[in-house]
Amino acid sequence: MIHTYTYKKVAWVDLECPTRDEVRGLMEKYDLHPLAAEELLLPTSRSKVDRYDGFVYLILHLPAWKHSHKDTTQELDVIVGKDFLITARYDTIDPLHKFSKMMEVNAVLDHNGLLGENAGYTFYYLMREVYRSLSDELEAVRDGLDEIEKKIFAGAERDMVYEISNTSRELLAFKHAISLHQEVLESFREAARGHFGADYGHYIDALIGEYMKVHKTVQGLNESLHELRETNNSLLETKQNKIMMTFTAVTIVSSFVNIMASWFLIESPDSPIHGKPHEFWMAGLIMLATGLVIAGIMRARKWF
Repeated sequence: MIHTYTYKKVAWVDLECPTRDEVRGLMEKYDLHPLAAEELLLPTSRSKVDRYDGFVYLILHLPAWKHSHKDTTQELDVIVGKDFLITARYDTIDPLHKFSKMMEVNAVLDHNGLLGENAGYTFYYLMREVYRSLSDELEAVRDGLDEIEKKIFAGAERDMVYEISNTSRELLAFKHAISLHQEVLESFREAARGHFGADYGHYIDALIGEYMKVHKTVQGLNESLHELRETNNSLLETKQNKIMMTFTAVTIVSSFVNIMASWFLIESPDSPIHGKPHEFWMAGLIMLATGLVIAGIMRARKWF
């Protein structure tokens, strides 16, 4: 599927699951190199920047959250020419949909003239929207960590083991997806200098700044998650130790009671209750009283 948005001098062509016919048409219209056109058709496992005559080709990978997508990463291919911007994707990328609405509004209201000056500025605003969207996703993760913290101290430590593990996996996938963005943007800054001038590098520096905000937020969330895991493990260990102490105390009391029961089973004329009326109930009361005394002593010493 192909969507085209035009604002002043710049045309943005957005391809979703591009077909060979669509790519062939763009290849003829924008004079794309055959190698670049071929790469638009299939996903690529690594991020990179390639410079061609007349345009720069970027491949970036973005994190995808489980609540809206099947995979943990999404690929975004971008071709930046002088007056055209081509994006190719193989799944729905939410920030691109939001940016398309921005393009339509700007085209009607003529709100941001810089957006349509050349494709380099359009790329800048597109990626800025992407990084801001990633920041919003991370804020949702932060809210999730706050909820996990509340549940940990509410006594749901065992359930939170799974929640912490799932959140850790999501953050790891997020970190892995954006790990090469800084290198790609720095390479693009050098490659785009011949197309958009030396001053354009300041905008790429601003994009790198947006990326660093996301990167540092991920690091901060990972540290918070590590602290929550340590706290949760400590509380779980404390509960387990308390349970083991309780079992130990029950075992000790039971052992004393069993010893007394064995003693009462011995038929001896020297036994103080042997042969007396209600011998069974007397033995039971003595064992019960002994067990309670031992349990009381252990409780007073805080052994359980």
